[in-house]
Amino acid sequence: MTHARTVSCGVVLLDEQGRVLLAHATDTTHWDIPKGHGEEGEAPIDTALRELFEETGIALAPERLTDLGRFVYRRDKDLHLFAARVALGEVAIERCVCTSLFPSRRDGSMIPEMDAFRWVEPEQVEQYASRSLTRVFQTTLSLAELHRTL
Repeated sequence: MTHARTVSCGVVLLDEQGRVLLAHATDTTHWDIPKGHGEEGEAPIDTALRELFEETGIALAPERLTDLGRFVYRRDKDLHLFAARVALGEVAIERCVCTSLFPSRRDGSMIPEMDAFRWVEPEQVEQYASRSLTRVFQTTLSLAELHRTL
């Protein structure tokens, strides 16, 4: 019996300098791109845009997204990624806010999925991101290449 791979849809958001937006996953040591699982019948682009909004407060029009396709992420999970570029001053990092909540492992209180945000240079991603995400960026999705072509 084969187990269906889950798919997480997300947005690789670049700024004018080619830095990528990462959000800190609350109660963990790692930073991540805004991403998550689709709801029943939801198209991947809609999932990616919804997760971007829920985890950062950033709202983008669907036509601004470039579909990058699916990437192997972990043994049991793929990423369906979209990319977009924001103009200088369009996204104020200090105004980003996560509205999706989950119960804290410490006391069960509801806390935001993401609790901090930063622009990260491509060569610094591995200092912040999980090994799985870092591997995607180092092997199959070059942020430098994306910066040139987006």
